[in-house]
Formats: sequence, C-alpha cells, structure tokens
Amino acid sequence: MKKAIILLAVCLPISMQFAAGMSSVSRTDMPVVVVRDWTKSATATWPAMKDGKTLWYKLDKKAGLWWSADGKKWAAVKEGAWMDKDGKWLKIHEHKLVWSTDGKSWSEVPEWKWEGSDGKWYKFDNNWTLWVNE
Repeated sequence: MKKAIILLAVCLPISMQFAAGMSSVSRTDMPVVVVRDWTKSATATWPAMKDGKTLWYKLDKKAGLWWSADGKKWAAVKEGAWMDKDGKWLKIHEHKLVWSTDGKSWSEVPEWKWEGSDGKWYKFDNNWTLWVNE
C-alpha cells in the first residue's frame, strides 16, 4: 500500500504536466490523416497511358483484357497487358495479377493494387471485381 501511494505521488504530477502540455497544442499543429475507403468501380474500367494517349481498360467475365480509346468501341488486348502510372507492365497470369518493368520477369502485385495514370488507386478482388480508391 505504501509503494502504491509513493508511486501515485511521483506519477501524478508528471502526468498532470504532460496533460497540461498537450492541451496547449493547437489543432493546426496536429497532423491530419485522410483515410479513404475502397469503392466498387461504377464503370469497371481504368485508364492507362500508351504512346502518350489515354486508353481505357476493362476485364471480361473470364478476366480477359479489353481496351478502348473512347470507352465505346472495345477490342481484346492481344498481349493482355497495360501500364501503371510508373510505367510497370501489369497483366493477369495464372489467375494472379503480376507486373514487370522489362516485360520479361514477372512477379505478383502486392495486394493486387496499382496506381492508374489518373492518380487513383485500383485493385482487383479474388473475383476480378475492380475497386477504386480516389
């Protein structure tokens, strides 16, 4: 009991000083973190740059890749790959999303997410549903 009282006598003033110091910090001094949730893409499409032009991509029900210059007329992508914002090639291979910097060696994309040419983040779930985080 005596030790508890001594501990309280020592700790209480320290904690009171700490609390008083924190109350003087203004809200503008505090960092602000914005957390955005992933939402299912309304269009199931994402943009990517190719030869300086924005192209739109989407997947069919079998995870086949399609592209369009205008979002109206679509064609299958023979090589099955598109580029992210940093110039990495992405494609679906053996039921996984993979990427490459040279088009030769491929590795699985962490969390199956990438940054599109529009600065938004995109990801696929296990059913190849497209999600976006703006």
